[in-house]
Amino acid sequence: MNSESGHWYELDGTPAYTQTMKDGRIRNTTLADARKKNLVPSVTTILNVAAKHGLNTWLQQQVLLAALTLPRLDGEPEAAWLERVMSDSKSTGREAADRGTRMHGVLERFFKSETVEVWPIYCIEVKRALDAHFGEQPWQCEKSFAHEDGFGGKVDMFVPPVGDLPGIVVDFKTKEGSLDKVTPFHEQIMQLAAYDSGLGMDGARCANVYLNEVGEVKIFEYTNLELGEAYDCFFHLLRFYRIKNKI
Repeated sequence: MNSESGHWYELDGTPAYTQTMKDGRIRNTTLADARKKNLVPSVTTILNVAAKHGLNTWLQQQVLLAALTLPRLDGEPEAAWLERVMSDSKSTGREAADRGTRMHGVLERFFKSETVEVWPIYCIEVKRALDAHFGEQPWQCEKSFAHEDGFGGKVDMFVPPVGDLPGIVVDFKTKEGSLDKVTPFHEQIMQLAAYDSGLGMDGARCANVYLNEVGEVKIFEYTNLELGEAYDCFFHLLRFYRIKNKI
């Protein structure tokens, strides 16, 4: 699974993450490409315009830790040392992103019932937790969309509404270590509210599923009031992004 951060979508929901150059090389889609081809930004791209105080504090802590563990070498220019510290401080974030991408991909294959000899324990425990929370459901994975208001995205898993039963939207959040103190961030509720609207359900049951590699799972489902307020916030961020970037 690809992270949708910084990604773009065509108006029919088709992902447009990359562009092919005249010489055949592939590069990431840019804002200039999006303006030219009438693409819409991802939900996560929109959310990135808001300050993330918890994340910013964590990033600052990683820089401080890197500086403490990487003393300046004799004769090393300050600029070179700072570059080395900054590069090292980002390694934890890259490792976490890589781990999340890998685990998302395994979960996708698991819920698509692909044949594997042995599934990781977290797949089994996520299925058990979802069944306990929502009942057994015909989960669909990796649905991309584009909304008429000018944003797109790709949903981890969902169940369409049937009759009087509302749909369900689920987004996975992978963590390292214990989940005892996990608390959802408001941006994660905004993300789910945007996915709900983007899929055209507008009233689905929406939940974050937190998990780690040892099989701990926590599910946080949000109320209609929480989702409604979160979508209002997301919509204002969307307007800010589109006006600021002239798209």
